[in-house]
Amino acid sequence: KLRKTILDNLPEGFEEQMSYGMPSYVVPHSVYPAGYHAKPKEPLPFISIASQKNHIALYHMGVYSIGTLDKWFRSEYPKHAKYKLNMAKSCVRFTKFDDIPYDLIAELVRKVNVEDWIKEYEKNIKK
Repeated sequence: KLRKTILDNLPEGFEEQMSYGMPSYVVPHSVYPAGYHAKPKEPLPFISIASQKNHIALYHMGVYSIGTLDKWFRSEYPKHAKYKLNMAKSCVRFTKFDDIPYDLIAELVRKVNVEDWIKEYEKNIKK
């Protein structure tokens, strides 16, 4: 259901692929030929999901690098979830599928389009 929520709300231009053993949503080389700065042969990452030993992880690079998006997500989360937010820099952890606030994740996914993500990435990479 998490993958479907992401796919149903992913802005145009992002593509789904397997990356680092996880379903990932990236800016393909056809849109951003430079690729990821650390590994230019890899497309620019945006979102990944993984089933870890004790949790389901949602990795969202926009939450990590866009301060206003992080602030928005942290303030909205308690309105949509039963449990306290368990989050690292770009990783939101859920212990049960039933605990995932799918409507909030859908809104989060829609908030950043490809063009805005590339601009934000380039702004941060030059620091």
